[in-house]
Amino acid sequence: MFQSISLVFIWLSAGASAECSRALLKDATDQYVSAQSSGQIATLISLAPNLTYTENEKPLDIKTGVLSQPIKLDQNLSIHDTTLCATFTQLIAANSEHPYVIGTRMLFTDDKITTIESIVTDQGDWLFNATGYLHWTSLENWDPIPEDKRDSREVIQAAGDAYFNRFQNVNVSVPYGTPCARLEGGAYTDSSGTGGNTCNLGVPSNTTVTKRRYVIDEEMGVVDIYLGFPGLDRSVGNEPMPDSHMFRVEEGKIRYIHTLSSCVNPGCGLNTTIIPTRRRRIPLIRGLNTLKPKPRSFRVPEGQTDVHFMASENCKQRPKLRRTL
Repeated sequence: MFQSISLVFIWLSAGASAECSRALLKDATDQYVSAQSSGQIATLISLAPNLTYTENEKPLDIKTGVLSQPIKLDQNLSIHDTTLCATFTQLIAANSEHPYVIGTRMLFTDDKITTIESIVTDQGDWLFNATGYLHWTSLENWDPIPEDKRDSREVIQAAGDAYFNRFQNVNVSVPYGTPCARLEGGAYTDSSGTGGNTCNLGVPSNTTVTKRRYVIDEEMGVVDIYLGFPGLDRSVGNEPMPDSHMFRVEEGKIRYIHTLSSCVNPGCGLNTTIIPTRRRRIPLIRGLNTLKPKPRSFRVPEGQTDVHFMASENCKQRPKLRRTL
């Protein structure tokens, strides 16, 4: 399903043009994954002479960011948008000394990287559990869509937009497929394997997200949307939190949703654990114990119906880890 992590530093020569080739973008994401695996960023920097680099929406010197650390990666997935000259890469490091799940969006101008925006999640962020993220992702199918079944980029984007438009208007129809499953931080809406549409569980009805930014890959049937998520971290009120939602769309219907959300304070200022599963008690992870703490079971409190996933008490009580560079 996923290609192995590339350790080869490759960059194909390309002249200045109005469009980005898929080969160019693929080489750039290979280069990025290799840099994060090794912590060696010199080659990547050479491809980006006028680079803007951010982590969790904050400008940062790339030489002091997470990209300068060697991280043992378990899985990576990239999408490539030749129309917008942009890429998105999901990195899962569950068995690293310091577990991470990272989402990175790169923008290009004249075949050069101009922007790298990373959402870096670790312990204390929204429902963070890298073991869970790796487990559930490994059970999904993110292979390229057969050419005769591919949707247009307009259809793919419209599916993601409908999901967020529903946050502020309950009358919006979202093209959920059956089955459909959502992965947040490590928590999975269909962990019991019902095969139904569980993507609609716990969706807000009075939230307006901000600053939508898109990467669309028709071959993969995927749109990733970067945005600000107001109210996600209750400790800072309605300040929009850095967030990424990646949608897999098959024949016009949403099949998978992967989210990454960063908090200012551990657990996003919550002291309740909620996974909207129709008030059934279900395990977050089954059969995996490669990381500590072990995955826990969660239950929806009585009377709670209008929520997005909420972070756990256990997560809130632990201090958010700081990266040591």
